[in-house]
Amino acid sequence: MPAPRRSTAQPIRAEAVVVGHERRGGSNHWLALQVPSWPGADPGQFLMLSPGPLGGELRTDPLLPRPMAVFRQSADRERPDHARVEILYKAEGRGTRLMADARLGDRFALVGPLGRPFPAIGPGARAVLVGGGTGVASLFELAESADPEASVDVLLGARSADDLMGRDDYAGLSRVRVEVATEDGTLGHRGRVTALLEPLLGGGEPGLTVYACGPTPMMAACARLAAAAGVRCFVSLENNMACGFGVCLGCAAPLATGADAPKAYALVCRAGPVFDADEVAWEAMP
Repeated sequence: MPAPRRSTAQPIRAEAVVVGHERRGGSNHWLALQVPSWPGADPGQFLMLSPGPLGGELRTDPLLPRPMAVFRQSADRERPDHARVEILYKAEGRGTRLMADARLGDRFALVGPLGRPFPAIGPGARAVLVGGGTGVASLFELAESADPEASVDVLLGARSADDLMGRDDYAGLSRVRVEVATEDGTLGHRGRVTALLEPLLGGGEPGLTVYACGPTPMMAACARLAAAAGVRCFVSLENNMACGFGVCLGCAAPLATGADAPKAYALVCRAGPVFDADEVAWEAMP
């Protein structure tokens, strides 16, 4: 039974227990956490996770939590007051390399759910979801929760087959068409995932919407292609953040404004992470 999802739910602070942890090719990892009193997240929301499991020697470096997309969530069969929350991540920096050492039974400090989610995919809608790198995690429950009467294409991109995340999970969804692009050609189309997007945009089919999450250049390309076709596009920005509440000001993203207007910024953790692509000043994005 799925965990409840309420975008108005207040975030919780909790200690989550590791109940599943696997390496899934290259630096890719899947982590399942048992979370007490989890209120449920809407597709596109995220959580803040301690950089490595709690316990052992006191550690101050790294200190700050890491933002992680909620990949999948469900009710916990053994403990009805808990939920199972899954994330996908790459062990690339110091914090995520510490996470990769976590074992079953270890505990993480968790805060969430946080942020503004994606708009739902309603009946009769035509949606194209474009995910690159760890961005595929932000889009999975959006595809899963799409209305049965909607048409959904999922485009997944990575540098290579070993680097690709979530393909089997997406392939297991009914009524969803999945295509893959790898830059080295080891799986699917050879090239960038945006090469798969352009043919699907056509002349701007009524009701068509693009949803994208991944590296900033990929999302910027999706935004340009969608704008050229007259198609609405939503993006989930992945700016670095340290608090998740708008206190540290580290995740500010530049907003598109008029030529004579002063530059405006929005905090991704508070105003996002999901934005209408037209709101973002892509040329000024870090």
